[in-house]
Amino acid sequence: MSEEIQKGALYVVSTPIGNLDDITLRAVRILRSVDLIAAEDTRTTRVLLDHLGIRKPLISYFSYNEHRRSGELIASLRQGGSVAVVTDAGTPGISDPAYVVIREAIDAGISVIPSPGASALLAALIISGLPTDRFVFEGFLPVKKGRKTRFESLALESRTIVIYESPHRIEKTLKEVLQFMGDRQVALVREVTKKFEEVRRGPVSQVSDALRGRPPRGEYVLVIAGTSYRRNASSDEEDKS
Repeated sequence: MSEEIQKGALYVVSTPIGNLDDITLRAVRILRSVDLIAAEDTRTTRVLLDHLGIRKPLISYFSYNEHRRSGELIASLRQGGSVAVVTDAGTPGISDPAYVVIREAIDAGISVIPSPGASALLAALIISGLPTDRFVFEGFLPVKKGRKTRFESLALESRTIVIYESPHRIEKTLKEVLQFMGDRQVALVREVTKKFEEVRRGPVSQVSDALRGRPPRGEYVLVIAGTSYRRNASSDEEDKS
């Protein structure tokens, strides 16, 4: 059933994390119908909109201008305009800009409407082979200050742990997991939903060894077993897909 776009409403729209076919029909309708789209990177969003045959006004909304830009978006919403917030890939607000404008919209009494969809953390979690009933999402860990403290805290976590990591830090992160958390079972998911999607499962020492001599490429999601995890099988086989 088609929905009518609400005037003066802020739509938080999930976009594909790789495969452009992973956008929902509802997201397409919203993007086609709103008055304005606030995008993390207008160039990236334009590629998606061109793929969908959509022509709409675009405005940038990213981490360095979100406080200033949020005021402009709220003003537009107060005047009855409808606005969709999107990021380069995935769900806005999950390690991507959106929180500030959502919070300001709520404080202003403006309707905030989600259009759920692709999320790298959930995609990686469900194919990890680790428990999914209870988990904690840590996003990107601190680069320097507070990193050791965060690892020491996570070492006590009983739930499955999900973090994001960049290609130039993934090897360091795997070594730190081994150092602070022991030889835990992990799943390292690279380029999920994309052409070169790859999953490696097993003890972190094994997964770390497998990366040696292979320059890391793409974005990574690392899923780590919590302290309560127990596996009956004696070993894990490396999986690729």
